[in-house]
Amino acid sequence: MGKFVISKDAKGEFRFKLKAGNGEPILASEGYTTKASCENGIESVKTNSQVDERFEKKTSANGKHYFNLKASNGQIIGTSEMYESSSSRDNGIASVKSNAVSATIEDQTA
Repeated sequence: MGKFVISKDAKGEFRFKLKAGNGEPILASEGYTTKASCENGIESVKTNSQVDERFEKKTSANGKHYFNLKASNGQIIGTSEMYESSSSRDNGIASVKSNAVSATIEDQTA
């Protein structure tokens, strides 16, 4: 089972990572100024990860593949790791879909 890990970065912003059952990170958030906003971001991932159209497949300048998960308003909620192939990226999307809804939350800021 997947889990969301909430942490604080060097700037004091809250971030979350969605990790697959094997501990590999599959989605990372932007920075949030409050923990409540970060937790709202997690809820948004749980909801939006079930809508195919919310996944934006991208290729970076160096040819690596990744995706963004967007909210209904077009705002990016999370960005994936970089993948060597488009099929690996698609597996990452499938992993977010299957892990996000039932993922637990581990708060490392407390």
